[in-house]
Amino acid sequence: MSVDPCPAPARVTGGVDWAKDDHAVAVVDAEGEAVEWFAVTHDAAGLKTMTRRLLAAGVAAVGIERPDGPVVDALLAAGLTVFVIPPSQVKNLRSRYGSAGNKDDRFDAYVLADTVRTDRRRLRPLVRDTEATTALRQATRARKDLVTHRVAAANQLRAHLQTVFPAAAGLFRDIDSDISLRFLDRFTTQAQADRLTPKRLAAWLRSVGYSGRTDPAALHTRLTAAPRGATGEHTGAAVTAAFIAVLRTLTAQITALAATISEQLALHPDAPIFTSLPRSGTVRAARLLAEIGDARGRFPTPDSLTCLAGVAPSTRQSGKAKTVTFRWGADKQLRDAVCDFAGDSRHANPWAADTYTRARTRGHDHPHAVRILARAWLHVIWRCWQTNTPYDPAQHKALQALLNQDHQAAA
Repeated sequence: MSVDPCPAPARVTGGVDWAKDDHAVAVVDAEGEAVEWFAVTHDAAGLKTMTRRLLAAGVAAVGIERPDGPVVDALLAAGLTVFVIPPSQVKNLRSRYGSAGNKDDRFDAYVLADTVRTDRRRLRPLVRDTEATTALRQATRARKDLVTHRVAAANQLRAHLQTVFPAAAGLFRDIDSDISLRFLDRFTTQAQADRLTPKRLAAWLRSVGYSGRTDPAALHTRLTAAPRGATGEHTGAAVTAAFIAVLRTLTAQITALAATISEQLALHPDAPIFTSLPRSGTVRAARLLAEIGDARGRFPTPDSLTCLAGVAPSTRQSGKAKTVTFRWGADKQLRDAVCDFAGDSRHANPWAADTYTRARTRGHDHPHAVRILARAWLHVIWRCWQTNTPYDPAQHKALQALLNQDHQAAA
């Protein structure tokens, strides 16, 4: 039997279990034995100690549960290869080493390190996006969070008004619109609104530049037809004013972030790809770009992108039984961005509308049909993204085939 004169060097791997204040680190040798365990604090000195000890132990690859943050930055800066293993996978991997299912930071660090040792060929090294994309992702996610907060605050204001001033709750279409908040500023209580006549209401609406299409007389009818609110000393005016202040602050910050996103998107080299998509707009295009990223190596095939986005179904088969189910393990931010775009694209793109309609015809509900359309769009987006080519409807073969079919039918 021949012996390889140059055997492959033994691989020593590391695992880092991330925590808020400190991190557990494990080093595993080529045989899977834990040769070192230690903990470091979450500060500059601790992270420096972590990378120094990992390098001193001969570690070249490290497993960790999250793809960003100071710990990952320190590992990459030290020249280490980082493999991201999501917490859901770590939870399932614990059963390899015992059935108790106990959660222990040192044990999880060992599981991460040993998984990198045994399953490295199945893992994909972490590839970071550019700083411009990372900054855009932070801005778009922050704006989305603020919008969520605004919706919650608007619902709280509406619930409050239903008790103390019902007429104001349904006077205008959106409770957090500028005209609605200005009305509540001027007419905070039921007693103040009682002084309004159709003529006075029309004069006030003109003074604030109301551009709605509802006639002032119709708005006055809504005021008088609604249930009466609280009067006297306890009208809840202070609570109403507090909600108004919160909503105005949130709206101002959302507007400011939208301007920042627009500036960042305009300077990004991948912007033409995503802004060329139908009804992508600015914020929606920025979200797609930010969540997909600009590290092309992360997604060597369109299927790898659709699976991470959670718009490709999960198939399970045992014997003759085969089930196709919703894919729970996915990047939820990416899925939300893609489905938001796909759901609206059907109103501007005949191919998207046809794909959605055929999915509904097959009996799928709206969310499922949108995911089917999102999966189809991601194949198109992936091709444009990989070739740095903006979306061109004239080059979209499926769209052109559908349009030609419609023209022939019309003829």
